[in-house]
Amino acid sequence: MKILFAIQGTGNGHISRAREIVPLLQQYGELDLMVSGTEAEVGLSQPLKHKFHGFSFVFGKKGGVDKWATFKRMNLWQLWRDIHNLPLSQYDLIINDFEPVSAWACRLQKIPSVSLSHQCSFISPNTPRPSRWNYAEWLFKYYSPTTHHIGFHFDRYADFIHTPVIRSEIRRLEPTNKGHYTVYLPAYDDKTLVKHLGKATDVEWHIFSKRQKTPYRTGNIHICPVDNDKFNQSMASCEGLLTGGGFEGPAEALYLQKKVMMVPMTGQYEQRCNALAASRLGVPVISAINNDAVLHINDWINSNHRVQVDFPDETAQIVESLVKQYTRPQAVLA
Repeated sequence: MKILFAIQGTGNGHISRAREIVPLLQQYGELDLMVSGTEAEVGLSQPLKHKFHGFSFVFGKKGGVDKWATFKRMNLWQLWRDIHNLPLSQYDLIINDFEPVSAWACRLQKIPSVSLSHQCSFISPNTPRPSRWNYAEWLFKYYSPTTHHIGFHFDRYADFIHTPVIRSEIRRLEPTNKGHYTVYLPAYDDKTLVKHLGKATDVEWHIFSKRQKTPYRTGNIHICPVDNDKFNQSMASCEGLLTGGGFEGPAEALYLQKKVMMVPMTGQYEQRCNALAASRLGVPVISAINNDAVLHINDWINSNHRVQVDFPDETAQIVESLVKQYTRPQAVLA
């Protein structure tokens, strides 16, 4: 059997989750991997069959998306060509983690595909989101359209939604507490983070930066390049994680019983939705890193509150069920 697994390459969460799912899919047949997007620092150990520019945003330095850099990097003509030229008929099963090229290619070629993603959980009206409608709801529906959906979120808001995939490398960690705080806020530059977090002088900060190639220290703040293993070790031994409104990072920190505070990106609707869902579990959320945030961050530091979660290891069963249910009965050979 031939399987295609297409993965979004904006941010690190999709690739991180794929690191857990890929070995499971390889048990069921010949697996081809595809990534589109330009903003991930972590990668897969397995070779890629396809790597596309895709359609993704660029992180800014002040808490939001860099709209001008995103526009300059956008290549809609290449996206159109990739969608229309991607061969898919040889696959018995096509799985998609919010990846637009393969999703739209499947739609054009009338081939079924399966979402295996956090974003497809928003197909359910029960998934938390702000009360005011946002145009980004169209992105949930049309950015990467598929025929079937298997979602992940902080809670089971519908029967097709599962709790987060916690990677085996995270489950194997033995959490300790060395008192420092781990930070991953890719939409802020180091200067802004150092300025504001440095006001909390009684704790050590480990900031993992998209913009640094070599580590350095200033006062009580360590600035480190993004590195999967070093980040995992820092998070496993921290007091708490200060992070954006993503999904995988907060979920893994909650699993490790760490304190978590979230800062959703400005103007990023999905991150606002994630932060709302996490806040309903008891995770504190602030709107930005600025002068007003320091008081809230200090309150968080001085708090011992930890959110209790139950994220069982169900990934192998989910993948097995997916393969049995959605494999095409008679794939057309190329």
